[in-house]
Amino acid sequence: MTDARPGTLECDAELDAVGLDCPMPLLKAKLELNRLASGAVLKVTASDPGSQRDFRSFATLAGHALLHEEVENGIYRYWLRKA
Repeated sequence: MTDARPGTLECDAELDAVGLDCPMPLLKAKLELNRLASGAVLKVTASDPGSQRDFRSFATLAGHALLHEEVENGIYRYWLRKA
């Protein structure tokens, strides 16, 4: 993960998964990544605490890069670069 400030991270697409329970944020992110070109960055916003574990594991297993993650007031944000 990078320590770049979130405001400086660009994204090619955004996914709002707030209010969805596991595994829906991850499943929706997979579908969105399938639509994107290799190298594109997807920003995901979620409210499920389990999404931290899910997105870390998914990025490693699928070969995507988890560029940055943050949590603020119960909202989790992830920036994934598609492999």
